[in-house]
Amino acid sequence: MRWTVQSEEKLYTDPWLDIRTAHVDIGKGRALDHRLIRTPPGAGVVAVDDARRVLMIWRHRFITDAWGWEIPIGRIEDGETPAEAAAREAEAETGWRPGPLRLLLTVTPTPGISDSRHHIFRADGAEFIGEPTEDWESSRVEWVPLDDVHRLIAAGHLMSGTSLAAVLYTHSTEPAAPPRARGDGPPANG
Repeated sequence: MRWTVQSEEKLYTDPWLDIRTAHVDIGKGRALDHRLIRTPPGAGVVAVDDARRVLMIWRHRFITDAWGWEIPIGRIEDGETPAEAAAREAEAETGWRPGPLRLLLTVTPTPGISDSRHHIFRADGAEFIGEPTEDWESSRVEWVPLDDVHRLIAAGHLMSGTSLAAVLYTHSTEPAAPPRARGDGPPANG
Protein backbone atom coordinates (compact mmCIF):
# COMPACT_ATOMS: atom_id res chain seq x y z
CA MET A 1 0.00 0.00 0.00
CA ARG A 2 1.34 3.42 -0.94
CA TRP A 3 1.46 6.09 1.77
CA THR A 4 0.68 9.64 0.60
CA VAL A 5 2.02 12.78 2.23
CA GLN A 6 -0.80 15.28 2.79
CA SER A 7 1.36 18.02 4.31
CA GLU A 8 4.70 18.67 6.02
CA GLU A 9 5.65 21.02 8.84
CA LYS A 10 9.26 22.08 9.47
CA LEU A 11 10.44 21.44 13.02
CA TYR A 12 14.14 22.30 12.68
CA THR A 13 16.44 23.23 9.79
CA ASP A 14 20.19 23.81 9.45
CA PRO A 15 22.66 23.22 6.58
CA TRP A 16 22.85 19.49 7.41
CA LEU A 17 19.31 18.57 8.50
CA ASP A 18 15.71 19.46 7.73
CA ILE A 19 13.56 17.75 10.36
CA ARG A 20 9.81 17.68 9.71
CA THR A 21 6.49 16.20 10.72
CA ALA A 22 4.56 14.77 7.79
CA HIS A 23 0.82 14.17 7.91
CA VAL A 24 0.51 10.90 5.97
CA ASP A 25 -2.51 9.09 4.53
CA ILE A 26 -1.70 5.38 5.06
CA GLY A 27 -4.82 4.06 3.32
CA LYS A 28 -8.24 2.74 4.27
CA GLY A 29 -9.18 6.09 5.79
CA ARG A 30 -6.26 6.09 8.23
CA ALA A 31 -3.61 8.76 8.75
CA LEU A 32 -0.64 9.37 10.99
CA ASP A 33 1.91 12.03 11.82
CA HIS A 34 5.37 10.77 11.00
CA ARG A 35 8.74 12.39 11.66
CA LEU A 36 11.18 12.61 8.75
CA ILE A 37 14.65 13.95 8.13
CA ARG A 38 15.68 15.46 4.81
CA THR A 39 19.43 15.67 4.14
CA PRO A 40 21.70 16.69 1.28
CA PRO A 41 22.96 13.73 -0.76
CA GLY A 42 26.36 12.19 -0.10
CA ALA A 43 29.02 10.41 -2.12
CA GLY A 44 31.76 7.94 -1.27
CA VAL A 45 34.38 5.64 -2.73
CA VAL A 46 35.21 1.95 -2.50
CA ALA A 47 38.82 1.93 -3.73
CA VAL A 48 40.14 -1.60 -4.29
CA ASP A 49 43.80 -2.33 -4.99
CA ASP A 50 45.41 -5.23 -6.87
CA ALA A 51 45.74 -7.20 -3.60
CA ARG A 52 41.91 -7.15 -3.08
CA ARG A 53 42.11 -4.60 -0.27
CA VAL A 54 39.70 -1.71 0.33
CA LEU A 55 40.85 1.76 1.40
CA MET A 56 39.07 2.46 4.70
CA ILE A 57 39.19 4.73 7.72
CA TRP A 58 39.01 3.60 11.36
CA ARG A 59 36.92 6.09 13.27
CA HIS A 60 34.92 6.70 16.39
CA ARG A 61 31.26 7.72 16.10
CA PHE A 62 30.32 9.63 19.24
CA ILE A 63 26.56 9.21 18.73
CA THR A 64 26.77 5.42 19.08
CA ASP A 65 30.05 5.52 21.03
CA ALA A 66 31.48 2.90 18.68
CA TRP A 67 34.68 2.40 16.67
CA GLY A 68 34.54 0.93 13.18
CA TRP A 69 35.82 0.80 9.62
CA GLU A 70 34.14 3.03 7.04
CA ILE A 71 34.70 3.99 3.45
CA PRO A 72 35.43 7.69 2.84
CA ILE A 73 32.12 9.47 2.28
CA GLY A 74 30.66 12.93 2.68
CA ARG A 75 28.17 15.51 1.54
CA ILE A 76 27.91 16.61 -2.08
CA GLU A 77 28.51 20.38 -2.14
CA ASP A 78 26.59 22.80 -4.36
CA GLY A 79 27.91 22.65 -7.93
CA GLU A 80 29.62 19.28 -7.49
CA THR A 81 28.76 16.08 -9.26
CA PRO A 82 28.50 12.99 -7.07
CA ALA A 83 31.77 11.67 -8.56
CA GLU A 84 33.61 14.93 -7.84
CA ALA A 85 32.36 14.87 -4.24
CA ALA A 86 33.38 11.23 -3.79
CA ALA A 87 36.91 11.92 -5.04
CA ARG A 88 37.22 15.06 -2.88
CA GLU A 89 36.06 13.23 0.24
CA ALA A 90 38.44 10.32 -0.37
CA GLU A 91 41.41 12.65 -0.73
CA ALA A 92 40.49 14.78 2.30
CA GLU A 93 39.75 11.83 4.61
CA THR A 94 42.49 9.42 3.52
CA GLY A 95 45.25 11.29 1.67
CA TRP A 96 44.76 8.94 -1.30
CA ARG A 97 43.47 10.05 -4.75
CA PRO A 98 41.18 7.33 -6.13
CA GLY A 99 41.63 5.99 -9.64
CA PRO A 100 38.92 6.55 -12.26
CA LEU A 101 35.47 6.30 -10.67
CA ARG A 102 32.44 4.38 -11.86
CA LEU A 103 29.09 4.30 -10.08
CA LEU A 104 28.81 1.16 -7.96
CA LEU A 105 25.46 1.64 -6.20
CA THR A 106 23.15 4.18 -4.61
CA VAL A 107 22.13 3.57 -1.01
CA THR A 108 19.21 4.99 0.98
CA PRO A 109 20.42 3.84 4.41
CA THR A 110 17.40 4.82 6.53
CA PRO A 111 14.33 5.16 4.26
CA GLY A 112 11.91 4.74 7.17
CA ILE A 113 12.98 8.07 8.66
CA SER A 114 15.21 9.89 6.15
CA ASP A 115 15.53 10.68 2.44
CA SER A 116 19.34 10.42 2.74
CA ARG A 117 20.86 9.14 -0.51
CA HIS A 118 24.50 8.06 -0.90
CA HIS A 119 26.11 7.62 -4.31
CA ILE A 120 28.95 5.11 -3.98
CA PHE A 121 31.66 4.83 -6.60
CA ARG A 122 34.20 2.12 -7.32
CA ALA A 123 37.85 2.95 -8.01
CA ASP A 124 40.51 0.49 -9.06
CA GLY A 125 43.35 1.62 -6.83
CA ALA A 126 44.41 5.00 -5.53
CA GLU A 127 47.55 7.14 -5.43
CA PHE A 128 48.95 8.44 -2.14
CA ILE A 129 49.15 12.24 -2.30
CA GLY A 130 49.90 13.11 1.34
CA GLU A 131 48.45 13.08 4.81
CA PRO A 132 44.65 13.53 5.12
CA THR A 133 43.62 17.20 5.28
CA GLU A 134 40.65 16.24 7.46
CA ASP A 135 42.71 14.48 10.12
CA TRP A 136 39.84 14.64 12.61
CA GLU A 137 37.84 12.15 10.53
CA SER A 138 39.77 9.05 11.59
CA SER A 139 42.46 7.54 13.77
CA ARG A 140 43.86 5.33 11.00
CA VAL A 141 43.73 4.95 7.24
CA GLU A 142 44.42 1.44 5.98
CA TRP A 143 43.97 -0.92 3.08
CA VAL A 144 41.74 -3.60 4.59
CA PRO A 145 41.58 -7.07 2.94
CA LEU A 146 38.23 -7.71 1.30
CA ASP A 147 38.41 -11.29 2.52
CA ASP A 148 38.25 -9.98 6.12
CA VAL A 149 34.78 -8.46 5.62
CA HIS A 150 32.77 -11.22 7.31
CA ARG A 151 35.16 -11.31 10.28
CA LEU A 152 34.94 -7.52 10.67
CA ILE A 153 31.15 -7.63 10.60
CA ALA A 154 31.05 -10.43 13.18
CA ALA A 155 33.42 -8.47 15.44
CA GLY A 156 31.24 -5.33 15.16
CA HIS A 157 34.00 -3.42 13.36
CA LEU A 158 32.02 -2.77 10.16
CA MET A 159 28.61 -1.38 11.14
CA SER A 160 27.96 1.85 9.22
CA GLY A 161 25.04 1.06 6.92
CA THR A 162 26.41 2.63 3.75
CA SER A 163 29.94 1.28 4.26
CA LEU A 164 28.54 -2.15 5.06
CA ALA A 165 26.39 -2.20 1.92
CA ALA A 166 29.20 -0.89 -0.30
CA VAL A 167 31.88 -3.27 0.96
CA LEU A 168 29.59 -6.33 0.97
CA TYR A 169 28.43 -5.50 -2.56
CA THR A 170 32.04 -5.14 -3.68
CA HIS A 171 32.97 -8.41 -1.97
CA SER A 172 30.09 -10.22 -3.70
CA THR A 173 31.01 -8.95 -7.18
CA GLU A 174 34.80 -9.09 -6.93
CA PRO A 175 36.53 -12.16 -8.39
CA ALA A 176 37.56 -14.55 -5.64
CA ALA A 177 41.15 -14.53 -4.45
CA PRO A 178 43.22 -17.44 -5.69
CA PRO A 179 43.51 -20.21 -3.08
CA ARG A 180 46.56 -19.97 -0.85
CA ALA A 181 49.27 -22.54 -1.47
CA ARG A 182 49.81 -25.15 1.23
CA GLY A 183 53.23 -26.17 2.44
CA ASP A 184 56.53 -24.40 2.21
CA GLY A 185 57.89 -25.73 -1.01
CA PRO A 186 56.87 -26.74 -4.50
CA PRO A 187 54.49 -29.67 -4.91
CA ALA A 188 56.12 -33.10 -4.72
CA ASN A 189 56.49 -35.01 -7.97
CA GLY A 190 54.46 -38.08 -7.96
